[in-house]
Amino acid sequence: MATLVTSPSGTDEKANQVLWTSTAAFTASFAVWTIFAIIGIGIKDELRLSESQFGLLVGTPILSGSVSRLFLGMWSDRYGGRKIFAALMFISAAATYALIWANSYVTMLLAGLVVGLAGGTFSVGVPYVSRFFSPERQGTALGIFGAGNVGAAVTKFLAPFVMVAMGWRGVAEVWAAGLAITAVLFLLLTRDEPRSAADAQAAREPFLAQFKVLVHAQVWRFSLYYFFVFGGFVALALWLPHYLVSTYGLSLSSAGMLAAFYSVPASLFRIYGGVLSDRYGARAVLYWTFGVGILSTFMLSYPPTTYIIEGIREPIRFSTSLGLTPFLVIMFVLGFFMSLGKAAVFKHVPVYYPHDVGAVSGLVGMIGGLGGFLLPVAFGVLEDLTGVRTACFALLFLVVTASLVWMHVSIQRMEQAAARPSAPIGAPARPVGTVRDVPAPDERRRPEPGVPDAHLLTDWRPEDPQFWESTGRAIARRNLWISTYCLALAFAVWQLWSIVVAWLPAAGFTFTSNQLFWLAAAPGISGATLRIFYSFLVPVFGGRLWTALSTGTLLIPAFGIGYAVQNPQTPYLIFLTLALLCGFGGGNFASSVANISFFFPKREKGRALAINSGIGNLGVSVMQLAVPIVVSMSLFGALSGNPQTTPDGATIWLQNAGFVWVPLIGAGVIAAWLGMNDIASAKASFSEQMVIFRHLHTWVMCWLYTGTFGTFIGMSAAFPLLTRLVFPEVSALHYAFIGPLVGALSRAFSGGLSDRLGGERVTLWVFVSMIVFALLLIWALEIRSFPLFFAMTLLLFFSSGVGNASTFQMVPGIMARVVEAEAPQASAEERRRRAEGESAAITGFISAIAAYGGFFIPKAFGTSIDVSGSADAALYGFAAFFITCAAATWFFYTGPRGLFRTTERRA
Repeated sequence: MATLVTSPSGTDEKANQVLWTSTAAFTASFAVWTIFAIIGIGIKDELRLSESQFGLLVGTPILSGSVSRLFLGMWSDRYGGRKIFAALMFISAAATYALIWANSYVTMLLAGLVVGLAGGTFSVGVPYVSRFFSPERQGTALGIFGAGNVGAAVTKFLAPFVMVAMGWRGVAEVWAAGLAITAVLFLLLTRDEPRSAADAQAAREPFLAQFKVLVHAQVWRFSLYYFFVFGGFVALALWLPHYLVSTYGLSLSSAGMLAAFYSVPASLFRIYGGVLSDRYGARAVLYWTFGVGILSTFMLSYPPTTYIIEGIREPIRFSTSLGLTPFLVIMFVLGFFMSLGKAAVFKHVPVYYPHDVGAVSGLVGMIGGLGGFLLPVAFGVLEDLTGVRTACFALLFLVVTASLVWMHVSIQRMEQAAARPSAPIGAPARPVGTVRDVPAPDERRRPEPGVPDAHLLTDWRPEDPQFWESTGRAIARRNLWISTYCLALAFAVWQLWSIVVAWLPAAGFTFTSNQLFWLAAAPGISGATLRIFYSFLVPVFGGRLWTALSTGTLLIPAFGIGYAVQNPQTPYLIFLTLALLCGFGGGNFASSVANISFFFPKREKGRALAINSGIGNLGVSVMQLAVPIVVSMSLFGALSGNPQTTPDGATIWLQNAGFVWVPLIGAGVIAAWLGMNDIASAKASFSEQMVIFRHLHTWVMCWLYTGTFGTFIGMSAAFPLLTRLVFPEVSALHYAFIGPLVGALSRAFSGGLSDRLGGERVTLWVFVSMIVFALLLIWALEIRSFPLFFAMTLLLFFSSGVGNASTFQMVPGIMARVVEAEAPQASAEERRRRAEGESAAITGFISAIAAYGGFFIPKAFGTSIDVSGSADAALYGFAAFFITCAAATWFFYTGPRGLFRTTERRA
């Protein structure tokens, strides 16, 4: 740990020892501060307290610990933090031990007032610890120290067991002894903080003079921030058990354990918040904290609601409510960002007020602590007045919105003031208490100067063999495999309805076959449409950020499907909406291939794109194999809801089809954010990419790729339901995954073939073979031979996979020739960059257009069966389309007048 943070001198080896010892001491103090949340239950039973008396007893230590923070912080500045910190621990330990002799409600309250001083150690520890570290590392140090909030979780986990074994007095004895021992160790392992001449001068000022800094509006703004991030944290930690019991009917023990699911990350990730604040600035962290806080509290505050839509034939009724699992996920996210925000607020304090850290941190900490006391009271009042349990989150929504608005308005004013010329000499000084003109050094939305972004590649030369072998290949492969994993998840979610629709009738849903085909087809049309936009977003936002965000959006349909399928009364409109939302997965492909194309040299692009796309396509097959398995078991226990019973008496958990992807998606988001890179030279605006639309070859390649990928994704969506309708005697779900598996593997392993022979030649023969297989499919349906039908389907998948790789391999070669013809005067490097940029945009765009095959093929089968009772008409149409694709490939690329007629000799 010696390299984690450094003292101001950069040589003090004791600094880290002081930091970790102080953090342990604060953890023990925080555990004692929240002790009444557990032993209060035993005291209530013993003294037969009312609910209001119990609430006051639990809140008394929180109140005294909060109010005392202001004065304790000032005393820390004046007399030294080490002495005050140790004294508070000894006093709180004595008061905690004294509880065993208290035999009346009044004496309990008096003891609780003194026990609450343990919470005041925070405002003492902040100035004490911060003086050991340089401003560049204070955020990290204070983040580590503030993680002592986890003491609340320690009490929640351990105190119930001690209470069962020894009674509530036993808990008081053990916690008091532990705090006293910690105080002794603290004195032995720490030393007095280093103090500058300015600190010594401030200590000699009259005590009341220390209050002058508190007139700054900025101090109160920081206090409001902390009222939300810390006060809200404490309030929710106290309120959540009650909320979980009353809203979801959980037992008290289960509710307490799940409440810790929120408390622990909201404490431990404070360390990471300090690191981020040091690196990117506290302001940027707070923008993220408040933004996510607004979104999370809005979702949590939305009460269970029943809607009535006046439909054409009859009113459509449906209800929305937040289930336990998404509630816990949102609470985890909220707790995570609250923890970042807590560290960011106290990164501000020593930067703005280096000589008044104790006074300012005391006020900020006091307001935050009062939030922990006042907010639970307000939660109860709002619940009584409104009769809505989610009103508590509505209040937090208002608080975090006010924090964001005040912060943003103040920052705008500071930036405007900083941009104005400085006042002339002799001009009146600004009155004390006004906001500073110039923002503090950490007040920025970009990394600090001199601190490079480890994820941004400013020097990227994949065509340089030496650079590629020494540096580039390892980075490119890491990005490739993370992108491939995320893309596989995207394909799995995109095509999830191809399996779910086959299970809906067994789960009690009475939709028509045409409605089911619409559900299978809808993700295709939304995914294809999103691809049009996604294909241009990587150069705008960067591949790393966009991969993380786009993968995260998959959580929406995954959770939605998991809840919608549990109720047979869920209206078709909801299912159709969820099917369209699965299009998020389809859109991800365009941005994925556009991003990966920037990482590899031309000689390896075909193989890299084949791996990314082919194994990404494999997500369809994995999904079609895994979903029938996971729906047959209680994968998540009570968290996922009740099972469904099929007409033949089998028990299924259809909701697992959506829920199973949630943890995998979360892992993908984290991997993308931490492991991927952005390429600085790959940045481009929308307007710079629009040039691709004037190329004829862009539209020709759209047509060809629709023939290959459109077939792959369309058949993936249609095959399970088509087989069930045409061959009802066959259990289609047992075979559904094989076709996409064949298509994905053929794509992944045929990229090298296209690199050697030429993508245009491979593409021509692919379409010739697809014409033959489509006609043989028609014959198989006429003679009602499932083995022949299945074999031809697999060959169609195989051909489409090879064609997917070969068409993508064609694009860089096409654009290299086009750019060379259009800009012969440009340097070779300029032509290379332009060709790469346009190739990436074209690759993404053609994938968008081709994805419409995921809509038209299932819809064509459904319409053909409805109109003629057979799928033959649809297959004849597909064969005719493949003929036009083969003709276009020959005319534009491989024939006598084709673009590749002068193609150089290939190895």
